[in-house]
Amino acid sequence: MSFLRRLLGGQPASTNGTGKSPPAAPAAPADPAAAEDEERAYELDLLREEARRLDDLQQRQLRYADRSWTPPAQGGERRADDEDAQQPEG
Repeated sequence: MSFLRRLLGGQPASTNGTGKSPPAAPAAPADPAAAEDEERAYELDLLREEARRLDDLQQRQLRYADRSWTPPAQGGERRADDEDAQQPEG
């Protein structure tokens, strides 16, 4: 396993002679407000990049996709072999 880590550029497994990795240090608590601000900035950046990539027609199609018309279902629920299944044999 350590060979694959070294090959793929991962961190080498440091052992304390027992073959087990030492316990990880607890992470410092993150500020929830700062994390939320970073996430909001990231999402705005994604939206700007998408707006730059798409033209006006594509943006309108995405905006109104939930209101698109779909044709009615053809034929209904009944199928050709339904009558055979309902009649008792005998």
